[in-house]
Amino acid sequence: MTRLGKQSVLFIGILFHLVYLWSIFDIYFITPLVHGMQHFESTEEAPAKRLFLIVGRELRDGLRADKCFEARFNATSDSYEYAAPFIRSKVLNEGTFGVSHTRMPTESRPGHVAIIAGFYEDVSAVTKGWKENPVDFDSVFNQSRHTWSFGSPDILPMFAMGASDPDRVATYMYGHEFEDYTKDTRDLDTYVFDKVDDLFKNATTDPEVDAALRQDKIVFFLHLLGIDTCGHVSRPKSIEYFRNIQHIDTGIQKLQKMIDEFYQDDKTAWVFTADHGMSDMGSHGDGHPDNTRTPLVAWGAGVAKPDTSNPTGHDEFSSPWDLSTVKRVDVEQADTAALMSYLIGLNYPANSVGRLPLDFIDAPLQQKSKAMVANALEILEQYRVKERHTKAIELNFKPFAQIENDSSTLDSQIWNMRKFDASGEHESAIELAHELMMLGLQGLRYLQTYDWVFLRSLVTFGFVGWILYAMTSFLDFYILPTKIAPSYGSIFSFVATAVLSVLFGMMYIKHAPLMHYLYAVFPVLFWETVAEYRMSLWEGLKILIWNTGGHKQNTVAGLAIQIMVFFALMEAIVAGYFHREVFSVIYGLISVWPLIQNYQICKKNKALVLSWFVSCWLMTVFTLLPVVKEESIAQILVAGGLMAAVGIVSMLWLARRSATGGHSISTFTMTVLGLQLGLVILSMVVTYSTVKSLQARNGLPFGNQIVGWLVLGCSLALPLLHIRSKYHDYRTRLLLIFLAFAPTFILLTISYEGLFYVSYFFNLVFWVDLERKIYDDRRAKERTIDKATTNGNHVPVSSSRRLELADIRIALFFFFLTQIAFFGTGNIASISSFSLDSVYRLLPIFDPFAMGALLFFKILVPFAVISADLGLLTQRLGVKPSSLFAMVLSISDILTLNFFYLVLDEGSWLEIGMSISHYCIASLLCVFVIALEYFSEVLTSGVTLEAGVDVLHDKKSQ
Repeated sequence: MTRLGKQSVLFIGILFHLVYLWSIFDIYFITPLVHGMQHFESTEEAPAKRLFLIVGRELRDGLRADKCFEARFNATSDSYEYAAPFIRSKVLNEGTFGVSHTRMPTESRPGHVAIIAGFYEDVSAVTKGWKENPVDFDSVFNQSRHTWSFGSPDILPMFAMGASDPDRVATYMYGHEFEDYTKDTRDLDTYVFDKVDDLFKNATTDPEVDAALRQDKIVFFLHLLGIDTCGHVSRPKSIEYFRNIQHIDTGIQKLQKMIDEFYQDDKTAWVFTADHGMSDMGSHGDGHPDNTRTPLVAWGAGVAKPDTSNPTGHDEFSSPWDLSTVKRVDVEQADTAALMSYLIGLNYPANSVGRLPLDFIDAPLQQKSKAMVANALEILEQYRVKERHTKAIELNFKPFAQIENDSSTLDSQIWNMRKFDASGEHESAIELAHELMMLGLQGLRYLQTYDWVFLRSLVTFGFVGWILYAMTSFLDFYILPTKIAPSYGSIFSFVATAVLSVLFGMMYIKHAPLMHYLYAVFPVLFWETVAEYRMSLWEGLKILIWNTGGHKQNTVAGLAIQIMVFFALMEAIVAGYFHREVFSVIYGLISVWPLIQNYQICKKNKALVLSWFVSCWLMTVFTLLPVVKEESIAQILVAGGLMAAVGIVSMLWLARRSATGGHSISTFTMTVLGLQLGLVILSMVVTYSTVKSLQARNGLPFGNQIVGWLVLGCSLALPLLHIRSKYHDYRTRLLLIFLAFAPTFILLTISYEGLFYVSYFFNLVFWVDLERKIYDDRRAKERTIDKATTNGNHVPVSSSRRLELADIRIALFFFFLTQIAFFGTGNIASISSFSLDSVYRLLPIFDPFAMGALLFFKILVPFAVISADLGLLTQRLGVKPSSLFAMVLSISDILTLNFFYLVLDEGSWLEIGMSISHYCIASLLCVFVIALEYFSEVLTSGVTLEAGVDVLHDKKSQ
């Protein structure tokens, strides 16, 4: 293969990581959907004619069950009262209740798909369209005769557009402007109740509407978003959240009264649940139990009355609710679709994996048996279709042994189930139906994971190949003094072509998607290149380790210790992803690094070493603090005051240094710094005013919103003007960068994030200064040795030096500090550790993508500082530009490989979701490091560092 240039290698690296990032979805989140199944009717004797599905979005732990069912002290009435007395009365007197367990990601779209369609949608569907229906799946609404839906424009269109008949699902939605986080959130739910009321009032004057409402097999879907918005803004423990629950409870009570008076036939079934939960801090998304436990309360026609004779199912979670006199029935979220289908006699949704919860229904044993048999046949039908599809594309297909084996077949087991039901052995039929449903679900999983070994092997070979390929390129660009020609290129090319042809042939037979072909291309490409340039890899490693041709720096023992330290630090970083406290331990250890590295330097620079020590121990605090934070205007203002103080003191120092004959500083530079300082102070003022207004429920003042955006934009634009100026030193540039992003860490933070930013900045500055001191001392000693060996003759100094093994420590420090930027103020792998409170100061109307973009921007801000620091350090150490970045690039995927093998497909959804998040973060680090390199060049453009002097040469003087 032809030797590639640096830019080509970087492009291949970006493409490879983006492609292999998607591999995790092809392995763990392949779509569970199959098509072409026969439908099965849930029951021929529907107990209800109509169903009301009420979904209170983000009603944690069962309408935040502790808040819904527990009594709360009311200071006004001087008594304890329940937030939802009407729902509570249904639990105790008329219906059945339990906890519905959701799956990750605990977001609205997948939650509603599970409730209404009965299956757990693959995460990749979110990327295809949040509101539309990106994949063709069946649902309860699609099987109904007609569905009326009311509520949020974020959810309703998905099921209306996905219906087989576009006119089957009617939608009544408010506009996006209603989703204002600064207004009374109860208005959103009032809209829904009013629209339902209007529909039934119209029926009294419109015979066509009246006839439609009196059909059987109809569904009314009420999507209540107000509690979600209230939880995000006010938190589930707030009085506002309590009042919102009361508002919903009162609204449902009035609604049922109206429905009973309209129909007067007791043929209405009611199901009350939630799409996902919510943490105490008003966030969700991951698999924490607070986010996966939601309510399920059903009452009305066909629903079993409370079971007081056997009040089981309670645990520590539900014991405070004072509902121990009735049975608690827990279900999986997808089971809700099966329950709704039965209550109004619909076909089970064709893609449903839900199992009918018999404890929820009031029916004779014979009817329960027939419903369960139909449920089992519906799930087994999916297995049959998926097995036929898999068998048709696999070369040597092996069926699921627990269903198809020498002693029994699927057909024989279905025949036995039908026989039990037909002969009146209903309990045996139900028991066998349960077993077959479980086998069917296990069989579906077996078929979904059939290609895992093959795909995992490709991904593994791809990552190992990339690490070797990146290392070979790094050594070729920055270590080897001369290029080494490849050897046996034609032989390796022939072998690579043969291997790729075999892999492509297998994939063609399997009808594999295009991405699978790419998974095969990269490992073959990398391994072929590494084989051809193996001598470059070998000779480069020898030079890097032993410094061949110069002063021999390493012994075998020393090398072994360095390798152990390297892998120990990498594994400690891996552990830090699971336990942030590990990062604090690492910081504590590296705080004494200068003493170990060069004690003499410490003696000469006591103030600098002490500053480093203190800054490291300050940084240990942040990864010990909780990731879920409460809003604290005091902490925000303290951080803002520190940022302003840094600016003022630095400007005074620069002015004094210029006046005493040091580096001169231009009026333009001082003007830019002054403007930046003014923006920091202005951001403090506007943030304080905005927070007070929002806390008082007065909404976001329009003037504050405009000023906030202007401050954010101007603070980022000012440094761009200074980058084109003709004179400034590196300390001034770092100060400009620090002040540029300071307003961001005031406007978009809710707690200690601003304090982290200040501490992190100084920690990086002290690191750069220490590295400079250590490097200068080492080079001074080497020059002394060179003079002694050359009898004092002048030794020419090249413009850049070759990287050494000792420089890996700098790359590791940089790599560790990037992790601190990710995890210092939260857990980047957990969606629910980042609050939206700060975003409301700029975007009061709900917009998930814009709000997410602002949060992501704030997370990335510390990387601007660290990229500039490494860029400056690269110049000061005299190594080739980008060489330290390249060194980091060649080792970063050791982390990715760790997380690839730590990805879980079993266990709690919290563990599964976090493991996948860790893999994605580690995989994108390569792309991120490349982006940081180019960003560093922008931030440090024009700055030149020389031994003992840091100046920017005036172009006019050249």
